[in-house]
Amino acid sequence: MRTEPHRNPVNPLSAVRNLGILAHVDAGKTTVTERILYVTGTTHKRGEVHDGTTVTDFDSQERDRGITIFAAAVSCGWDGHRINLIDTPGHVDFSDEVARSLRVLDGAIAVFDAVAGVEPQSESVWRQADRYGVPRIAFVNKLDRAGADLDKAVESIRQRLHPAPLVVQLPIGAEDGFGGVVDLLRMKALVWADGRDSVEERPVPDALVDEARRRRRVLEEAVAELHPGALEEFCAESVVSARTLEGALRDLTRTGDGVVVLCGSAYRNRGIEPLLDAVVAYLPSPLDVPAVRGVRDEGEEERAADPAAPFAALAFKVNATATGRLTYLRVYSGTIRKGEAVTVWDAGAPRTERIGRILRVQADRHDRLDLAVAGDIVAVVGLKTARAGATVCAPGAPLLLEPPTTAEPVVSVAVEARARTDTDRLVSALTRLVEEDPSLVVRTDPETGQTLLSGMGELHLEVAVEKIRRAHGLDVRVGRPRVAYRETVVRGVTGHVHRHVKQDGGAGQFAHVVLDVEPLPDSSGTAGDSATGFEFRSVVVGGRVPQEYVRSVEAGCRDALGEGPVGGHPVTGLRVVLTDGATHSKDSSEMAFRTAGRQALREALRACAMVLLEPVVEVTVTVPEDSVGGVLGDLAARRGQVTDSTTRTGTGGGAGTAVITATVPLAELFGYATRLRSRTQGRGVFTTRPTGYAPAPASVSAAASASASGMAPDGIPAR
Repeated sequence: MRTEPHRNPVNPLSAVRNLGILAHVDAGKTTVTERILYVTGTTHKRGEVHDGTTVTDFDSQERDRGITIFAAAVSCGWDGHRINLIDTPGHVDFSDEVARSLRVLDGAIAVFDAVAGVEPQSESVWRQADRYGVPRIAFVNKLDRAGADLDKAVESIRQRLHPAPLVVQLPIGAEDGFGGVVDLLRMKALVWADGRDSVEERPVPDALVDEARRRRRVLEEAVAELHPGALEEFCAESVVSARTLEGALRDLTRTGDGVVVLCGSAYRNRGIEPLLDAVVAYLPSPLDVPAVRGVRDEGEEERAADPAAPFAALAFKVNATATGRLTYLRVYSGTIRKGEAVTVWDAGAPRTERIGRILRVQADRHDRLDLAVAGDIVAVVGLKTARAGATVCAPGAPLLLEPPTTAEPVVSVAVEARARTDTDRLVSALTRLVEEDPSLVVRTDPETGQTLLSGMGELHLEVAVEKIRRAHGLDVRVGRPRVAYRETVVRGVTGHVHRHVKQDGGAGQFAHVVLDVEPLPDSSGTAGDSATGFEFRSVVVGGRVPQEYVRSVEAGCRDALGEGPVGGHPVTGLRVVLTDGATHSKDSSEMAFRTAGRQALREALRACAMVLLEPVVEVTVTVPEDSVGGVLGDLAARRGQVTDSTTRTGTGGGAGTAVITATVPLAELFGYATRLRSRTQGRGVFTTRPTGYAPAPASVSAAASASASGMAPDGIPAR
C-alpha cells in the first residue's frame, strides 16, 4: 500500500486533491469512502454500512436509516499526495448538501451501480457538478453483483450524461467471479485474491489478450478524436503511447470533454488502488483550477491559490452544537493561524471575529493544526456568526466570494412543542437547524400563527424533526406536510389604470400608473427573473414617469408577488409592462409610486385569469414484475403520468424487475413509501427528482385556497 502518515507536514499544492464522492442512493458512495480510508492506512478496519460501523456515516440517524444524510469530510494520504475527501448524500432531499460541497471541490468521483447504470439522482448530481465546473472520473461499482455489466453501464453514461466515456480497464471475471481488472494503459492485470487486501500485478490472462488489445485500440481512437496531441501521435505512429494517453486523459478530464471510467467492487475491496492512482493522475490540484474570483470595492478580483496571498476562504458547512459552532472552510488563498482575526462577510455587514482552533477533519474526529493554507479543507472553532456561504477573509484585504446556490423549499410542516414551557427551546433548536442547513426555512404563518418548517422533501423534514427530538430532547408535534404552491397568469389584462392619491395634511402622495400584465412564455415560472419568474419593462415615453419612479413601480410590483389572488401563494411566470403614467410636481415621490405599483398589480391580478401551480417530481419505481399492475394503478390514483417503463431480465431465468418512470404531483407522494412496500411485500423501491411546477386541477386549487385561508394542517389546531 502506498501511503503516508496521517499526520504529515503541509503538502505542496500540487500534491493536494480536494474531491467528493457523488452517486445515487445505494450505489456505494460510503463504501467506496471506507475502502479508500482502509487502503490508505487511515483506518485499520473496514467499516460497513449495514453494520453501522462506517467512519463518515457517524450520525445516529444515518446509521439507523443506512443512508448518508450529512456531507462528511475526511483526509488521507496516497502516493505522497494529501486527499481531502467529502462523502456526499445520494438522496434527492439532500441535494442542497451536495451543492454546497461541490462549490468548494476541485474534482469528484462519480459512482455508478454496475447493474442499474445511471440512475435519476446520478444524473442530478452530475448536472450539479456541471454547474460548478467540477472535473470527474467515473467508478462503476458492484461488478460482483448478479447482472452486473460494465458495457451497459458505460452506454448509459454516454446516453444520459453525454460525456465521452473513456474506459481504461477491462474486468477479469464476471459477477461473483469478478477478481480483477486489466489496466489498458499499461496492459497489465491487477488481481485481488480472496482473503488478501493488497493488489497483485500479473501479465494479462491469455484468454483476455485479444479483447484487451481491441479495447486498448478503441480507447486510443476515442482519445485521438478529442485530443490534438494524441491525434498527432496516432496519425504519425498509428498508436498512442501510455504516456501520451495519460496526459491526454488528464487534459480531457479537466476540461470536461471526456470522463475516465474505472470499475471494481468496493464491498469486496477490489479496484480501490487503481481508483486512487486515477485520482492522483487525472483530477486537478488547487493549482490546476482557475483562480477564485470575488467582489471587492464594486469590482472583481482574482486570488491565486498561493499561501503568500491575502487570506480568503468560503464557509460551506456549519455544525451548531450545544458546546459551540464548528465552521468548515475551503481555503482558496493565503494562510491562517489559530488566534488570528478574520473578517466574516456575507449578505450583511462584515464582522471581525477570531479563529480559536483549526482542525483537520476525520468525520466526527478532529486533529488540531497550527495553520491552514491555500488548498486546505479544514474546520475552525471561534466563528460565531459565519453561515454556510459566508466568506472568511483577511481584515485588510476583503473579498466577497460567490456563495453556493440554495434551492427553494417545496414542502412545509407545522411544528410546535407539546409543552408550552418548551416553546423557547423549540425556537432555539429551529434556529440552530437553519444555521446548519440553509435549505431549511422557518417562518410563522401570519394567518394561523403556526411555526412552519420548510424543506426539500418529506424525508428532509422527517430527519430535521427527528434531530430536534434526539439532539435537544424536545417532544414536538408535527402537522401534515404542505407543499409550496405557486400562482401564475394564463390570460392577462391591458391598460389597467391605478391612481394613488393621499392627502392628510402636509405633503401628499400622488402617483398614476398604467400597467399591462401578461404571462411569460414559460408559465411554469422558469423564464424571466431566475428567482421569481418575473419580468418588468417600461415603455413610457416623453418622461411622463421619471426613471427613478419607474424603478419604484418595479419594486412595488415585486412586493405584490408575495400573495396571489387564488390562495395567497407567491405569484410567478408573468411580465408587467408600464405603459403610461403621470406625476405631480409636489406630491409625487418614490414611496408614492412604489405604493401605486404594489396596489396596481394586486388589482390587475384579480382581473387576470389565474391558475394554481403545484410542484411535480419525476418518480422512478423499481418493483418485481408481478407487482407492476398494482403499482401502475396506484400511480394513476395519485394523478401520475407514466413516461417510461422497462424490464430487466432476471438471472438464470428467474423473475425480473420493472423500472417505471412517472411524473407525479409532490403532494400525492406523502406516505407513498409505506404504500409501495405494502403492495410489493417490501421489495419495491423508488426515488424522486424535482422537475418544476405544473397547473393543478380545480379540486387541488380549492383545497390549497382553503388551507391558505387559515385552516390548519392535520395534527395541529390553529392558534
